Amino acid sequence: MYKEPIFLQPIFYERIWGGKKLHTEFQYTIPYERTGEAWAISAHPNGSSKIVNGPLEGKTLLDAWNNHGELFNKALDNKKAYPLLIKILDADDNLSVQVHPDDKYAQEIAKEAYGKTECWYVLSAEEGAELIIGHHAKTREELELLIDQGRWDQLLRKVGVKAGDFVYVPSGTLHAIGKGIMILETQQSCDISYRVYDYDRTDSQGNTRELHLQQAKEVTTVPHETIHLKQTREVYRGLISKKLVEEDYFTVYHWKLEGSVDKIRESDFLQVSLIGGEATLSVDEQSFTSKKGDHFIIPATVDHYKLEGNGEFIVSHT
Repeated sequence: MYKEPIFLQPIFYERIWGGKKLHTEFQYTIPYERTGEAWAISAHPNGSSKIVNGPLEGKTLLDAWNNHGELFNKALDNKKAYPLLIKILDADDNLSVQVHPDDKYAQEIAKEAYGKTECWYVLSAEEGAELIIGHHAKTREELELLIDQGRWDQLLRKVGVKAGDFVYVPSGTLHAIGKGIMILETQQSCDISYRVYDYDRTDSQGNTRELHLQQAKEVTTVPHETIHLKQTREVYRGLISKKLVEEDYFTVYHWKLEGSVDKIRESDFLQVSLIGGEATLSVDEQSFTSKKGDHFIIPATVDHYKLEGNGEFIVSHT
């Protein structure tokens, strides 16, 4: 029986808007000058995290999902894809304005397992930093007209953010992460983005990036609807747990650990990202130390565990 957490090695991606904060803030060894994304917990076919400990060391999370269903409380004949993907994004420049499809559109048109509803925990933000979240169009005809005429200031809804803010981004929401913001993203396991506007910038070869205006017009929700989240806070001895969102696709928590706490795993499996401090996780007689930037899964084969230390976590499950 697999009785330990599954620690994972992130995969890094170069992005035109990326920077170096994944190294300076998390001490990752990054492969690019403009490293924009770390796929920290991923079993997506376009990039699966590698397991770095235990009996499955050297295998990918996708391998584990396909061949060791007991770790996730799933039958091996379950053909569903791994449901979630955790990223850290460093926006050294503005991301493109984009939108993601829902499950139905993704499965029927794009042939992906899931659509993409996501949420962001803001790790850091420069003074005056802004996100684009939603739009001001009242009808689909108005949306299409403003897109076609490039009237972005009139169309796009901007909000200021600071470290510790949380933003829920349902599929169909026009959005963009602004320059100077670093986030941890919890999302459905989907790699579909329909780009609407990219500031007319070019890559090193002088080429602009592809836009996907027709698909974006089809999947954008009109009018924009702001979701008001019901967040709750609980204290378990040395752990303060704040539930950030509980929706159909995922539940996400912010944990603040100051001391120790004994926990019972409350879902099939739990995804854990340490975003500050350090902690020790104990299962039976084994102890595992973790530091800022570590990501691991508490599998279905672990019922009880203990956390000790001073750390800050983003935790998620389906």
